[in-house]
Amino acid sequence: MSLLSDRQKEELHKSVLEYLHANNFTDAFNSLKSDTGLDYAPDPKSKYAGLLEKKWTSVIRLQKKIMDLENRNATLQEELSLSPAKRAAMQTDWVPRAPASYVLQGHRLPVLKVAFHPTFNLIASASEDTTVKIWDWETGEFERTLKGHTRAVNDVDFDSKGNLLVTCSSDLFIKIWDVQNEWKNTRTFPGHEHTVSCVRFMPGDQHIVSASRDRTIRIFDVATTHLVRTISGHTDWVRCVVPSDDGRLIASCSTDQTARVCDPLSGELKMEFRGHDHTIEVVVFAPIAAYAAIRESAGIPNTDRSKRPGAYIATGSRDKTIKLWDVQSGQMLRTLAGHDNWVRALVFHPTGKFLLSASDDYTIRVWELATGRCVKTVQAHSHFVTCLAWGRQTTAKSTGEGSSHTNGASDVKVDAEKIVNVVASGSVDQSIKIWLP
Repeated sequence: MSLLSDRQKEELHKSVLEYLHANNFTDAFNSLKSDTGLDYAPDPKSKYAGLLEKKWTSVIRLQKKIMDLENRNATLQEELSLSPAKRAAMQTDWVPRAPASYVLQGHRLPVLKVAFHPTFNLIASASEDTTVKIWDWETGEFERTLKGHTRAVNDVDFDSKGNLLVTCSSDLFIKIWDVQNEWKNTRTFPGHEHTVSCVRFMPGDQHIVSASRDRTIRIFDVATTHLVRTISGHTDWVRCVVPSDDGRLIASCSTDQTARVCDPLSGELKMEFRGHDHTIEVVVFAPIAAYAAIRESAGIPNTDRSKRPGAYIATGSRDKTIKLWDVQSGQMLRTLAGHDNWVRALVFHPTGKFLLSASDDYTIRVWELATGRCVKTVQAHSHFVTCLAWGRQTTAKSTGEGSSHTNGASDVKVDAEKIVNVVASGSVDQSIKIWLP
């Protein structure tokens, strides 16, 4: 049964005749004319002129439109098939991807550290230009500059409530700034005899712990500025010091190529970690959320279900590697190799599935802890990436003491909606980048 009516057939034949005539296919034109028995004189002004080409191109356009719609439909179907829970889970596993949402510029020399305020949308950046700058990470706007140090500011940290900010500098001083009182510099701590490289609030916010090029770790009382304890042991510049989530341990690393874990109350050495063959730039405690993945990676049977903070540490070194260690045994569990230059910063993903690292190879890398594989490389800056921080997870149901200042994860089970997905990085290119979903 023919799909075309006689009128449609006649229109089609006339269109083809016009096409053949216009393109000088004289034999084909005469042949078709005699086969169809049509008495038709070509006329460039008739409605049949160019009709075949028009119909042909419109069919192709329609086909393309249909294909686009089908693709879009498939994407929407896929999104619909993801329940809110699944969508939240995708957000839960979020990791930074280029390009960054904001590039914050204003520092005149390399940015050395960044820290998130625990409750406000603020970030503090420390720089070699002797200043600390405060920014709004949600809008990317600059808020203010804190001046007081006379040499490079090497580190910056907020207390758990965000009332105080602590900074340390190559000018040998540690300073505390009162966030609620116009960010005034209210206390200054002397005590170190050389560059102060790192400073952190201890859980509970009563004490700060600092590390220095004078080879010591010092603990100060926040209220009185008194030196409470000096911990020696490293034989060279102490680069970094961090407390465990419960404050019962402190981990440090040094130019002497070792990391150490001590008891902050007695200063007693609990464990020394040897295995890197260059300066160790950074040490972080693994959050409890990461324990299962670390055990899987190291092939440790998951019978030990310990939820004790401070069971594992990660170190990053100038030897371009990251190492995971068991704190109790001192055993090295895994080496993550892939960076092409010094590893400067480490931060655990709030879910505990990933470890993020920043390096002088200009990248941020995302490591899947369970397998030890690098699953993502982000070209982050145009120069060395010096620091990295994850938005603080204080919205989780915890006392705030569970919140770790160092790796942005807390020792409570983090709910999907509770994760604050924001990462900041700083660089020798003098910029801070804000990475948002």
